[in-house]
Amino acid sequence: MTDPTPISSPAIAEVALKGLCPRCGRPLLFAGWVKFADRCSGCGLDFTRFNVGDGPAAFLTLILGALVVAGAITLELTLHPPLWLHMLIWIPVTAAGVIWSLRVAKAALLAAEYRNAAREGRIDESRSDPIP
Repeated sequence: MTDPTPISSPAIAEVALKGLCPRCGRPLLFAGWVKFADRCSGCGLDFTRFNVGDGPAAFLTLILGALVVAGAITLELTLHPPLWLHMLIWIPVTAAGVIWSLRVAKAALLAAEYRNAAREGRIDESRSDPIP
């Protein structure tokens, strides 16, 4: 196996859009549509230690929902298509938008955690003076 350390790690946008490993840059971040792989098979980075959570889902739901509703209203007011055509257009657009945006948002958060070496907060018990 070659040296897993790249000359420079990929940018957060590259990781998010292409599903790259934030350490080695290989496209091995996802095991499914929005599920992270357990680890990078190229460099061995353990993706399970990152806590991305479901934070992006709420914001993406609001943003994507507003865009879909605005598009559906605009289409209805300009062309007056039948209901079945609205469903034929907006159900796949919504599903694809949710999957794509979740991939991008979760990958960007994981890359930001990796780049900034983010860890869970800890209390420094060695300090004896109270914090003002």
